[in-house]
Amino acid sequence: MSTSKIALVTGGSRGLGKNMALSLAGKGIDVILTYHSKKDEADAVVAEIEAQGRKAAALQLDASDTTSFDGFFDQVKAALQATFSTDTFDFLINNAGTALYAMFADTTEAQFDEMVNVHLKGPFFLTQKALPLLNDSGRIINISSGLARFSNPGSSAYASMKGAIEVLTRYQAKELGTRGIAVNTVAPGAIETDFGGGMVRDNKQINDHLAGATALGRVGLPDDIGPVVAFLCTEDAKWVNAQRLEASGGMFI
Repeated sequence: MSTSKIALVTGGSRGLGKNMALSLAGKGIDVILTYHSKKDEADAVVAEIEAQGRKAAALQLDASDTTSFDGFFDQVKAALQATFSTDTFDFLINNAGTALYAMFADTTEAQFDEMVNVHLKGPFFLTQKALPLLNDSGRIINISSGLARFSNPGSSAYASMKGAIEVLTRYQAKELGTRGIAVNTVAPGAIETDFGGGMVRDNKQINDHLAGATALGRVGLPDDIGPVVAFLCTEDAKWVNAQRLEASGGMFI
């Protein structure tokens, strides 16, 4: 049987999820990561994790498609046996997501439904279906956004889902506490990644504006977020539960 802890990171092939996966490996945690379409990127992350001396596996997942979840967890069970010689895992990080920039007055029902599916319905039922495989005293980490605290025009649908995730986190913590499972939210601020077409990273005007609104004087990098998630999966964080940890450098304070 595996003695190492194992984390399942959705959307772990790029951006923040990739940094989370690598940061977890840096803490001695093995990783199952999911990707939506780019298997080569996911395999490259697996290779990086293995180069750190940890075990890893990559599985395809559309986090917005709840009908695929039973088949996905069949694959998780197979990977747990084949790669890690065990039947269960310890940490679930609900990171997978997509961006939407649309003013409230212009947001379509189809766009709204997409946000519901990928950011709320998906994590809700993926976590539900993960529970039989999640070890007692495990950890669930949901990813929110600074946009659930401050308002930036064009993010009403996206941010509403993140606000819902923060409420869900507290209910999960309350109901799963009997199993010793702690549930927390990490809320990144503006980060330089390819998220949303790389808008924060590639648009200098937006980057400068957000840096100016941040107490530490810059926008975030993936390495500002991954270690926070990894910390929550260590014994040092064992008494942190039902909390929202914003990692934004002090945006709009």
